[in-house]
Amino acid sequence: MLSDETLAFGEEVLRAILGVDALYRAESGDEVGLAVLNMDVEGRYAPAPYGSYDDAVAGWTDLRARAAELPEEDRRVYYGQLCGSTLTFIRWRRGRADFPEQLRGFLHIPASPASDDELDALRREARTLLERMGYHGSLRDQCAAWEERNRVPPEAVEEVSAELLDQAWERTVERLVEIPAEKADGMKVSAVREVAYNARCDYLARTVQLNVDPVLTRPGLKHLAVHEGYPGHYVQFKLRETWAREGTAPADVLVSVVNTASSSVFEGIADAGMEMIDWEEDDDDRLQAVMNRYRAGIGTGAAWRLHGEGRSVQEATDWLRDQALLGGEGWVLNRMAFIEAPSRAALIWTYWWGERTVAPAWRRVPSDRRHDFVRFLHGRMHSNDSVEMFS
Repeated sequence: MLSDETLAFGEEVLRAILGVDALYRAESGDEVGLAVLNMDVEGRYAPAPYGSYDDAVAGWTDLRARAAELPEEDRRVYYGQLCGSTLTFIRWRRGRADFPEQLRGFLHIPASPASDDELDALRREARTLLERMGYHGSLRDQCAAWEERNRVPPEAVEEVSAELLDQAWERTVERLVEIPAEKADGMKVSAVREVAYNARCDYLARTVQLNVDPVLTRPGLKHLAVHEGYPGHYVQFKLRETWAREGTAPADVLVSVVNTASSSVFEGIADAGMEMIDWEEDDDDRLQAVMNRYRAGIGTGAAWRLHGEGRSVQEATDWLRDQALLGGEGWVLNRMAFIEAPSRAALIWTYWWGERTVAPAWRRVPSDRRHDFVRFLHGRMHSNDSVEMFS
């Protein structure tokens, strides 16, 4: 259990996040904002009344000093990094944080893309799996044949996804955690087009908006059912909301914030979901997992070329298209639309860093402690560093 001091501090942090979010929305016109989800639908927590970014800097500087005195070590680490993320975000809005500083300051990761060696290793792993499944030719030819064999046409995506979401719910309850809701409260899939994401969990509307412009496969939809639904984002939000209302989790779990210390772990929990519920059943699933990591890696490469090296959109797009092995032109264009937006560009790194942080932490936990780890993981916000502090 967290201390009363930390629970009270979480309320202050929530108000401070909402205060910066209000400033950012007002000055930028970004309707999505910094706090992209706020589960405090009753409005119990009013935004901190910052009149300017100067006020916000003073407030967050004070919070950072006080975070260092919290009783729990992992809370000292997380809240200290959250404060650093928010102060960097304000510097960026004032034009004082270049792209490398955004990566280091928002996400607390090295300012570099996935390396050629890392991408080559993933390509070799994919080739090994494809050859084992009987696919021949170049890696590109192998991937094209695999994709065609497993392809789900756009008109069937909603039906197939509903089936997979149902299985993911049952498996999550059986193998990981009791979901504090009836299955009818869960997610429905709505097929969309011409959007800058592969899929998005609209928790308050209980809808997964799934982009059908890329080529989609059954293993890919299985991953998305886990990532966006169970035990991914829906379960994250449902547990946070439930425990915050019970008073056993800090109030700041009620918001999902982008460009911050928690961003990588947020995506990592969702990407590690297949392993957490032990649902990698065959080489098709294993290949999908490798391709998820590979596509996250080449996403960082395209974003770095555009924002880190100052290359043109066309150059970055051509590079990404040349590297992509699955998804077709629809995937390339939606990924570039995501990467091009300055307010979201750094977030592509969260997919590269998330699973590599959460999955090893999960594997280190003895089987008889995993219930406690789930409570630790979901009952408080985490950075890459704090998630490794479970003991």
